[in-house]
Amino acid sequence: MIFSIVKKELQEILRDGRFKISTGIVFILLVVALVLTFNQYQHSNQQYVEAQKNERSLWEEQGEKNPHSAAHYGNYVFKPKSPLSLIDQGIEKYTGISIFLEAHNRNEAQFSNASDQTSLSRFGELSLSFILLYILPLILILIGYDSYTKELEKGTFAILKSQGISNTKLLFGKWFAVLIPIITITTLLFLIAGLILSNTNDVGVFSWSTLGVLYIAYLLYYLIFTNVILFISLVAKKSGVALVSSLVFWVLACFIAPKIASNLADSKYPYPTHQEFSKRIAEDRKKGLDGHNPWNEEAKKLEEEALKKYNVDSVHKLPFNYNAYRMQKGEEYQAKVYAKHYSWLDDQAQKQEKVYKSISIISPFLPTRFLSMAISRTDYQSHRDFSETAETYRVKTQEFLNGLTEKNSKYGERYIASANAWKKLPKFEYTNAPFYQVLNRNTFMMLILFMWFTITGVLVFFINKNH
Repeated sequence: MIFSIVKKELQEILRDGRFKISTGIVFILLVVALVLTFNQYQHSNQQYVEAQKNERSLWEEQGEKNPHSAAHYGNYVFKPKSPLSLIDQGIEKYTGISIFLEAHNRNEAQFSNASDQTSLSRFGELSLSFILLYILPLILILIGYDSYTKELEKGTFAILKSQGISNTKLLFGKWFAVLIPIITITTLLFLIAGLILSNTNDVGVFSWSTLGVLYIAYLLYYLIFTNVILFISLVAKKSGVALVSSLVFWVLACFIAPKIASNLADSKYPYPTHQEFSKRIAEDRKKGLDGHNPWNEEAKKLEEEALKKYNVDSVHKLPFNYNAYRMQKGEEYQAKVYAKHYSWLDDQAQKQEKVYKSISIISPFLPTRFLSMAISRTDYQSHRDFSETAETYRVKTQEFLNGLTEKNSKYGERYIASANAWKKLPKFEYTNAPFYQVLNRNTFMMLILFMWFTITGVLVFFINKNH
């Protein structure tokens, strides 16, 4: 009986010209978005491999040089492209993909895609995540807004009842009929994306199970929208009212709720301006050891401690190059200053994220968006992990370079390292956090989606039962 209802509903949907036109447009958009995103994905991967190789070659081929000059020469490190960024690019468009590492300074990621685009990019771009999050719910509304109101308007409820169709069977029949077109489109999209990624020479590691979890998150999102649309169709008296009400829910869930969450988080835990942040760091740096200034108060204390430790009366008699030793201690102090201020900045970001996630309960869009970016490794946490890994590598690089001078020369000598010295520095390596950690960090988001699905499902069932 349920199969017959599903068949009947699907036939009506397929006869509807609006459905044919809208699905045709969506299909074209999906194909265009997939082609554009895949081309960009391949281009980014190629650029990453070439940039990484070229940057390492430049570093190793510096020739004979003083290690501290090499420290100021610096080098770039690059964030590899996540395979699932093909589906959701998250914040990567705005955060930058490379960081310049040098002595004394911690730099931000730079060369973001957004910085190279015109003001027209503010209107958004065609991407798979945009279609999955915004457009497909609209198609769900188009398919299901009049699921029940059309029966009232046509007076066909009595005919259905006379055939022995219960309210529960009718509900499940309409529920499946509304979902099948969207699930078919989504499943095909994810299968094609998976086949493309599994057959592409990628810099990352593609996993079908990870793609499957992302698919489940979007599936829950569509189940929730289906429940809400059917609920509205059940309580509305006319199809026009049901359509407007469903569109209002879409606007509130997908546009208004994220904006409210963003404004509330920013007002409660604001970020400092770049000038304010830089000023705080500069003030703290002045309070401590300056590796370049031997007359600095902290530098004098360090000198006294070194002379006392080795029981000599002059830095010339120390068994290492004191200049390099002082330089390294200055680097360590500056690294602590940067760690302190960036830790505070990360705390603000974590607090903002908690506000976002606490507000996620008012809209199924927010938890789906968070899960999509987290699973695709294009969220803030992934960017933060990359930045921290780069900073750790920067500190170890300075330790390596200062160590070359400290161990191979005496105070007052200008040490020149051999051309082969730079090859001894280990290469920068970055890998994403294990997937189980991503799931653990986003358990609350998944629970919110299940809660939305459960509550909306119960509401539809009981309203339908008394219909």
